[in-house]
Amino acid sequence: MRRRGGARVSTGPPPFYGSVYRLVRRVPRGRVVTYGQVAALLGRPRTGRAVGTALGALRGPLLDDVPWQRVVDSTGRCSHRDDFWADIQRELLESEGVRFDRRGRVDLKRMRWSGPRRKLVAAARLNHRAC
Repeated sequence: MRRRGGARVSTGPPPFYGSVYRLVRRVPRGRVVTYGQVAALLGRPRTGRAVGTALGALRGPLLDDVPWQRVVDSTGRCSHRDDFWADIQRELLESEGVRFDRRGRVDLKRMRWSGPRRKLVAAARLNHRAC
């Protein structure tokens, strides 16, 4: 799509969102990461809320393609604002073997994914900056 003057208009997600989606796709089944951890791995510490916004913007085929349920808050809880999506997130995680305690928290010491290899993280940061 083009605007007047020939400038391109992107119809895809913003570059930061794409970086979030690529990283979250790498989280293995049965593991979780936090919003802040995703932000830090992307070289953007303190942008955990932006990670949540990116995941909240998932629609259509991306909703099935990006394992959004593997991202929890810093306490290990399902963090969607409405109970419907929090319940779905928990069900999806439990089907992957993630266990919750009586307070509805994931044991982050046991279930947290440590992240991709450093070389892959560096490549993700370069790709984000190039966009």
